[in-house]
Amino acid sequence: MELTVCICTHDRPRYVRDCLDGLGRQTVPRDQFSILIVDSASPPAAAGQIAALAEQHGARLIRLDQPGVSLARNAGAWAARTRYIAYIDDDALPATDWIAAILAAIARPGRPPSLIGGRILPKWEAPLPAWWPPSLRGVLSIIEHEGSGEYRTPAVPPNLEPYAANMVVHVLSLLAAGGFGGAVGRYGHSLLSDEEVQLAWLLQDAGYSVRYDSSMTVYHQIQARRLEPQWLLSRLYWQGASTVLTRRLLRQPDSVWRELPRRMAVLILLGPAALIPRQSTALLAARWRVAYAAGFVRTAIGWNPIKAAAAKVTLRVAA
Repeated sequence: MELTVCICTHDRPRYVRDCLDGLGRQTVPRDQFSILIVDSASPPAAAGQIAALAEQHGARLIRLDQPGVSLARNAGAWAARTRYIAYIDDDALPATDWIAAILAAIARPGRPPSLIGGRILPKWEAPLPAWWPPSLRGVLSIIEHEGSGEYRTPAVPPNLEPYAANMVVHVLSLLAAGGFGGAVGRYGHSLLSDEEVQLAWLLQDAGYSVRYDSSMTVYHQIQARRLEPQWLLSRLYWQGASTVLTRRLLRQPDSVWRELPRRMAVLILLGPAALIPRQSTALLAARWRVAYAAGFVRTAIGWNPIKAAAAKVTLRVAA
């Protein structure tokens, strides 16, 4: 056995159950992969349900007292007893041949992969609204490209990036790179992101093979609450902040300063659109650009979104 499937979760036993059921329908025998669940500080009732699901499905369970998806993924990597670890979000459903496709990708001739990102197709809990910008399907963790090849080469689209909702990593390479950066990644209900992109580019820049392979497919259950203007605006705000953090972590601070004047111009020209109520869909094309620019500019000039996100989690736990 050389593959561990890792499900990181917080307070969502229903989604964990669906994910585990999907893993139970794989086309390869169960003895060809292990399952590890990392419970990231779920409250007692949910933690009990998750523990029962782990026992029912023969999965190992780790419980963390501190929330944070990067911490959970790193804990999974340290606990893995296999060469590779496959991360899948708790609200993702693996295709029945998902494990088979992963094992085939790992065994493919050539340079052994250090990281492989897969395809993520939507499973809508509510219809996608007509007002949703087509260019922003990706913020819902959707990847629909068919094909394979090394990231950041002509083999795949230029803006294609891996998402840890469906991603396989060589465990020793992951640990040697320092794991998923705690400076980015979700904390509670904050929407910091890009920790998997940071890891992928660090590995690729070090000379490792970092690939995309659409044969590895999962179906992401898109929650209805995400299909609202206020969620989209919040997601873009935190993405602007995440972009600055990621570029700095990858030692690309000059690119932040080069882009800063353009983002400030967006705030000046389109800023009044932010006065529209957040739940409205009016002038949304202008407003999401303002939201992204605000997160980018605020972080570039000194705001620390990591401390802000951690403080929100601390306040909720204390309450």
